[in-house]
Amino acid sequence: MHNFFKTTLAAAALAGAAALQTANADVVVIVSAKSTASTMTTEQIAQIYLGKSSQMKPVDSADTPVRNQFYAKVAGKDEAQIKAIWSKLVFTGKATPPKELKNSAEVVKAVAADPGSLGYVDHAAVDSSVKIVYEIK
Repeated sequence: MHNFFKTTLAAAALAGAAALQTANADVVVIVSAKSTASTMTTEQIAQIYLGKSSQMKPVDSADTPVRNQFYAKVAGKDEAQIKAIWSKLVFTGKATPPKELKNSAEVVKAVAADPGSLGYVDHAAVDSSVKIVYEIK
């Protein structure tokens, strides 16, 4: 039994370290390389992702650590709060929620194809088809 607990504890520590590393991904906000936007403020980005501005079309990522870090740092909200905001906006017909894509690679591809869209991804996914307009610290 003693070795079982040691092994379980070691596995839990490794999983915790991996989760911590993923949770602190370098998240950046991107636009198409063809977009005229060059920089954006936290406030502008939050307004777009909270349905208060239709300046650009937001694209969401289903990558939970990236998504959680983005919304916590940019909007000061967690996933449940974001879902509640969008449920209300959709119900009242005021806005359509961001399109959700599976991962950073899909977000880069979608944003690159539409100069009017905005997305957030892990910095490692950025290529020449998009440009960074904001770095989340």
